[in-house]
Amino acid sequence: MKIRHFLIWIPLGIAITAISMWIGQQTYSWLPPEAAAESRLIDDTISFLVTLGAFIFLGVTAVMMYSVIFHRAAANDYSDGPHIEGNLTLEIVWTVLPVLVVFWIAGYSYQAYQQMGIRSAMPGMHLHMPMGMETAYAEPLAETVAEPTEEIEVDAKQWAWVFRYPKSNVTSTELHLPVNERVRLALQSEDVLHGFYIPAFRLKQDIVPKETIDFELTPIRPGKYRLTDSQYSGTYFATMQADVVVESREDYQSWLAQAAKQKPTVAENQAANEYAVAAKNDFRNTWVTVAPADSPLVNYHN
Repeated sequence: MKIRHFLIWIPLGIAITAISMWIGQQTYSWLPPEAAAESRLIDDTISFLVTLGAFIFLGVTAVMMYSVIFHRAAANDYSDGPHIEGNLTLEIVWTVLPVLVVFWIAGYSYQAYQQMGIRSAMPGMHLHMPMGMETAYAEPLAETVAEPTEEIEVDAKQWAWVFRYPKSNVTSTELHLPVNERVRLALQSEDVLHGFYIPAFRLKQDIVPKETIDFELTPIRPGKYRLTDSQYSGTYFATMQADVVVESREDYQSWLAQAAKQKPTVAENQAANEYAVAAKNDFRNTWVTVAPADSPLVNYHN
């Protein structure tokens, strides 16, 4: 009997482990492209959690199926099962194992955040390029840059993003970043709580009014991505989106030079347009709507 259990559970355990690891690897295809150096650590953490969750789910399911198949009552047997008052060993195991799993998850997650170099001290949060980390879908960096090569001011308001490049005297509604270079963003809010979130970067930071929060990242994949407001900031918060363009240093410098030559103009603002249309509508809302801030004056807008 024991040999039969051994022959069943050993191959089954190996199969469950292999399937769980395969499912965990599939998570990389569920997520957007890894466009920042920090995104690999986040994706590895998600893959680890999915692998562990799949192993637990398949393991519990396997035990249930085994019990149904090999421990079912005989036909026409309606008698009560054996009287069992408790099993101290089993109770210790199912108490200790979940605790160990929780500590394992906490330790793995903490290591990922530690590698990202998050500093929780004020005035803000800083995310640094992990030392010796391989980049995803991009050429690895030759070396870790000691200091950010660019500093960009990010203003959030109801409902628009405004990006300022102090060194070039450029203001834009589109965020441009040089690839494979660490960038420092100075995040500010003019009114309420906003959330700076770029899904392809796997990074999110709340922007608190009347505070400047330094936020550092390293883009590693050229392309165009989407910045959204992750916090509900009012009626038209869904319109508060902007393009994030990651490009080579040459293209980045060329864009800055071209934008600096353009005369500042009022940018198109979807929230302001929708508010103006609603104001002309005879339909009366039963809720109070905050008027959008003035459309930004910028050198470049898309």
